[in-house]
Amino acid sequence: MKKLAFILTCFSLLAACSSEDPHNYKWRDAWNDPSTPEDPEDPSGPETPEIQGKPRYVWVDAAANFQYYANDAAYIAEDCQRIADMGFTDIIVDVRPTSGDVFFQSSVAPPCTKVAAWVNGKYKFVERTATFDYLATFIQAGHAAGLRVNAAINTMVGGYHSSIGDVGMLYDHPELREYCSVDNLSGGLTNAMDDPETGPRFLDPANPKVQEFLLTLLGELASYEGLDGIVLDRCRYDDNDLDAGYTDAAKAAFTVYLGQEPTKWPVMRQGQTYVSSNPSQLERDWLTFRCKIIHDFVALAAEMIHNVNPDVRFGVYVGAWFSEYYRSGVNWTSSQYNLKKEESSYKWVSSNYQKTGFADLLDFIFLGAYAGTNGVHGSTEWTMEGFAKLGAKRLVGAVPFAAGPDIGNGSGFENGHQEALIPDIVQTMLKNADGLFIFDLCHIRMFDYWDAFKEGITQYLETL
Repeated sequence: MKKLAFILTCFSLLAACSSEDPHNYKWRDAWNDPSTPEDPEDPSGPETPEIQGKPRYVWVDAAANFQYYANDAAYIAEDCQRIADMGFTDIIVDVRPTSGDVFFQSSVAPPCTKVAAWVNGKYKFVERTATFDYLATFIQAGHAAGLRVNAAINTMVGGYHSSIGDVGMLYDHPELREYCSVDNLSGGLTNAMDDPETGPRFLDPANPKVQEFLLTLLGELASYEGLDGIVLDRCRYDDNDLDAGYTDAAKAAFTVYLGQEPTKWPVMRQGQTYVSSNPSQLERDWLTFRCKIIHDFVALAAEMIHNVNPDVRFGVYVGAWFSEYYRSGVNWTSSQYNLKKEESSYKWVSSNYQKTGFADLLDFIFLGAYAGTNGVHGSTEWTMEGFAKLGAKRLVGAVPFAAGPDIGNGSGFENGHQEALIPDIVQTMLKNADGLFIFDLCHIRMFDYWDAFKEGITQYLETL
């Protein structure tokens, strides 16, 4: 694949993190000493120790934390130590924002030097002038603190349309419009670049060129010395409704899948949000086909990563709300799960749907149990406990999973002051899942939840 000579900027959906700096970074001078090589000879750092109990993961969003880490490695070192002191075992570092540029060394994508961050109540661009290797610094600092370090990428995206500027590879290189999703909007089939709504610009998962580009990125990422794992985020179609994916490449692949041209194109109605109560066979085939596209890409990604480095764990983040996740073209269950038997009310399931379950391809998976503060306990979706229990049922032990909430954007979490609830969340997730997953570090910082998480995890460890 030709080298893409991009000069990009980046953006993120996350908008709920403060710019305040609540602590004194005592290690700043040591980590930013000009005499220290910016690319250490051994970026992996000390050997990561064995963990005690179930793993505990915290996500580090790219844009939401960029104002702290972009130009100051001391923030990275200090926060890695504070994360370890809370009792977390792993960090998941976002190294490819929705714009498509990266925070690691790549031959096909440029380094990210500018992001739009939420600072003092509004979006503004934060620029990076430092040249130290962002991911390598996290690996070194994380291992020094006793953490495993996993890198996450926003996968099927390549740009962001916003009120303060359009950013990313799709905007800098309009010739890449063919990479974009084509959506069935109210005005007809529309290239994602022409969608007036703000948000990420999704790529076409069925386009072989898109897959080739992303697999190259993943191979480069897997070669990072000392990296413990790789996680795919947004490895899906746009999930706002059922309108995404109507490209020429998708139609050609769908024709092969059916063995004939589809009798209706686009398959779904304009602006359709959910499948009807009595979907046609063609609609069920289309939903299954989209899941097959994602399944097959995940299989290729697993093969690429493990061929480059068999020791790097590979996983995917998904929303735990399975009853609606078909809209994203994702079946994250195990292929061993009998969906038609266990959940026969899902009328959109075709006879081949369960073959698209990709959990068996993974080393670990992360379920966003994004319930609100009033939904910690329960047995159904939209409760954290219910999300975890249903996740265990649908994964049938095929892969270990971590689950947990968004502690900044979920209902009731927006304004903080949930310190008393956090230990209960920790106990509930670690009881019902194979690990704890928390989104995002910026909210721990913003709402000063350091002690609350330490209390909850300490209580859990004392039960072992």
